[in-house]
Amino acid sequence: MTSKVIKNAVIYTGESVIAEGFVRFDKEVTEVGPMTSYQEQANEEVIDAKGQKLVPGFIDVHTHGGYSFDVMDADPEKLKKQMHKMIGEGLTTIFPTTMTQSNENIEKALRVIDEVAKEVPVIGGIHLEGPFVSPVFKGAQPEEYITEPDLELFKKWYKASGERIKLVTYAPEHSTSPAFEDLCIELGVVPSVGHSNACRAQLIHSKASHATHMYNACRPLHHREPGVVGHVMLEKNIQAELIVDGIHVHPDMIKLAYNVKGSEHINIITDSMRAKGMPDGDYELGGQKVYVKDRQARLEDGTLAGSVLKYDDAFRNMIKFAGCTMEEAVLMSSVNQAKEFKLDKKGGIAVGKDADFNLLNDALEIQATYSFGEKHIN
Repeated sequence: MTSKVIKNAVIYTGESVIAEGFVRFDKEVTEVGPMTSYQEQANEEVIDAKGQKLVPGFIDVHTHGGYSFDVMDADPEKLKKQMHKMIGEGLTTIFPTTMTQSNENIEKALRVIDEVAKEVPVIGGIHLEGPFVSPVFKGAQPEEYITEPDLELFKKWYKASGERIKLVTYAPEHSTSPAFEDLCIELGVVPSVGHSNACRAQLIHSKASHATHMYNACRPLHHREPGVVGHVMLEKNIQAELIVDGIHVHPDMIKLAYNVKGSEHINIITDSMRAKGMPDGDYELGGQKVYVKDRQARLEDGTLAGSVLKYDDAFRNMIKFAGCTMEEAVLMSSVNQAKEFKLDKKGGIAVGKDADFNLLNDALEIQATYSFGEKHIN
């Protein structure tokens, strides 16, 4: 691969800001610094950013689909196309996310993700959402397949996934959940409270260190019972996912979460489904009909069924809704995820890390995305 250099950029490294800097890279970053240290090299491609912003590639740990495709289609070619299209949103690391379906369908999807991940390195892990959730807060998870955590079944799925499962959503109030949490931790899988009816007294002993789409599909905050939301707010060690579309969560509640949790404990996610990037109309999620209109995806009973949110829109929305800085938005879109899931070569612009970054204009619109040093073309 020909060496490349992006110069005259405002570089957000994930740890600091270089007001006028350059980054030299092939598949990995080989040099980064201020323009005062820049020395031109022969036979390399030079990209002049002309003062635009360079940020680490985005990481979405919760996305089911988009562009007419869904992870549960369990179709290798469709999954490849889905991942390729998502890079256009600035995503350079993606956790394809399963959902509650039959055991056979879940296992098939996991095997397909593992197969595709060997060719498509933007797949950084798998998020298993369900079926170990609560029917009380099932959201768009089909109730007929919901069950309590089954340790032997999870071991089987973990093996089927090529040991790529990094995050699992479950309800801690199940009787088998404590043993399940221990198994997850033993395997290096992050246990995430979600689709849960647990009260604070049950959660205080839980080992969940992550919260799936906080506020959505869980026991809400109440002044006499903190619920899942109150627990996540109170426990600093829990990383909270937020769907930042202004529909799933009111902008003021996004700001509240930011004020309470702080930018180091929030993960921006999309929770997108197959209708992302598609026109309004009728779609499908987990065998259920979904109606998409005015940027909202809903089941027949009106339940929100994932989002049609693109990640770069979520990034801009976070800054708008929370009033956070660019540096903080970079934490919530990349740095936090890399740290939490031990993605050591992701989540920053530094020597030795993968050359994953986005070039943004003043309106924070993506001008170019580089994945492993290659410029993405949709």
